[in-house]
Amino acid sequence: MMEKFNDSIEHPSSPTLPKQNDFIENSGIKSCILIIHPREKVHQITMTVYVAMDDTDNLNSRGTGKLARAVAATLSREYNVYGVTRHQLFVDDAIPYTSHNSCAVIHLPYAEKQDVPAIFAIAEKCMLGDFVEGSDPGLAVASANQVTPALIAFGKDAKANVLTQETARNLAQNLDIMLKGLGGTEDGVIGSMAGIGLARAGNDGRFLQVGRIRDITGLCTAAELFEAGIDAIITRDGRQITEGIIEAPEGKSVKPCPIGGWIVLIVDERDGHLIPVKRD
Repeated sequence: MMEKFNDSIEHPSSPTLPKQNDFIENSGIKSCILIIHPREKVHQITMTVYVAMDDTDNLNSRGTGKLARAVAATLSREYNVYGVTRHQLFVDDAIPYTSHNSCAVIHLPYAEKQDVPAIFAIAEKCMLGDFVEGSDPGLAVASANQVTPALIAFGKDAKANVLTQETARNLAQNLDIMLKGLGGTEDGVIGSMAGIGLARAGNDGRFLQVGRIRDITGLCTAAELFEAGIDAIITRDGRQITEGIIEAPEGKSVKPCPIGGWIVLIVDERDGHLIPVKRD
């Protein structure tokens, strides 16, 4: 049975979005600290350790996202866990992948570089204990201050280009990042390094786990989602939703995204119905 996450971070009951220009003008790396939500500013900018994994499954096994949530549950016994994000990588015939070619990243706020070896050891043990034949897993762990523009660029490149293990390993060595292949061809080291860059840069992927969103499935109110940890619900055309019923599929939870340092759920309004959008 999976243990519950430590949920020591308070969630606002009545979120207010930043002005539209804040998302546009401050979306770059240099100025992103100006728009980070107050509860996230410290751990997303200076005090977060990222645990990234990729290529951990085969066509008949549990997915990488489920494994990441299990590893996060184990880590939560000793560290605060903010959430788990999924990041879509390049899909191309030249890249061996199981079904979607995505990696997963666990965010550990308040952890620092000195904690990285212990965190890596816990994650490695969990992953080896659930190794799947035919998989090519990789594991990377880094603190926020180890993530340079080069690694962020690598993550962005991994969404549109075929990259190599050699580049990933050289990057890890030059940045003093712990990286290891845990079986098979070890191609997962590529996606693991990319995941750290994408998670640190923000504005990419979606949450697999954050707050209590997985406890709420099917039809739910906007108020329930705010209470569970979502900061804002918006439509694609920029309207903020503060009340109403969000119609997720039966048995499924909504999939908010990290946007501008916020936990944001995007919805479509169709004939008066609010339908959550599942974004890559």
